[in-house]
Amino acid sequence: MRHATKRKIVLITGASGAIGAATARVLAAAGHHVVLGARRIDRLQALVAELRAAGGSAACRTVDVTDADDFQSFVLAAHARHGRVDVLVNGAGAMPLSRMEALKLKEWDRMIDVNLRGVLYGVAAVLPLMQVARGGRIINLVQCEGMAGGAVLDATGSAVRTLSAGLRREVGDDIGVTVIDPSGAADTVVRAIADAIGPLPPVGPSFPRLSSPHDGGGSSARPRRWPQPALPR
Repeated sequence: MRHATKRKIVLITGASGAIGAATARVLAAAGHHVVLGARRIDRLQALVAELRAAGGSAACRTVDVTDADDFQSFVLAAHARHGRVDVLVNGAGAMPLSRMEALKLKEWDRMIDVNLRGVLYGVAAVLPLMQVARGGRIINLVQCEGMAGGAVLDATGSAVRTLSAGLRREVGDDIGVTVIDPSGAADTVVRAIADAIGPLPPVGPSFPRLSSPHDGGGSSARPRRWPQPALPR
C-alpha cells in the first residue's frame, strides 16, 4: 500500500552517497517522485532501478554541482518534465581533512566549490521557479563541523548556514529554507530531511528502515562519534 501524501517533485544532489540514497528511499516510499543527481551515473541508475522495483517513482541525471550551467540543466530538465520543482535537497559535499599548515590549496578549493558554490548554484537554479510557483523548499546539508583538520570544512559550513539564514529572510513564508547537519545517525538525519518536506507515516512494513541498530541508525539523536585521524603536517 502506498502512503497517502501530497506527491512532491524532489531533486536530490549527492544522491549516490549514503545519506542521499537513504533519503531517496524514504521519500519514494512516501509517494514522492525523486530525481537523483550525482556524478556516478552507474550508482544512480542502480538506485533508480531499486526504487522502481519497490513501487517508487524515480529518475536520475548526472550533475556537477560545481558547474552552474550543469546544475541549471539538471533542474530545468525536471521542471520541463513535471511542470514544477517542489524541493531541492543540496546533498553533495566534499570533506577532505588536513591541517592548515599542510597548505592543500586544491582540497580547499574543492570544498569551497562543492560545499558552498554548489549550494549557491542550486539556489540560483530553483529559486526563480519556486518564486513563480509561490512555493517550494530548499534543504541544505551542512557538512560535519568540529572535526580535526576541518578548518576549511567548518568555514564552508558556516557560510552555508549564514547564506541560508539570509535567504530565509528574503523569501519569507512562500519558500522554506532548511539547514540540516548530516553528522547524526542516518535514520535521524534522513527523518529530519523527510520531516522538512512534510509529515511522514511512522516506520512500518512498507516504510523502509535505513540501517540496523548496530550501524549508527536506530532512533538515537546523538551525533555520531567521528574518528579523529592522524593528519599530515
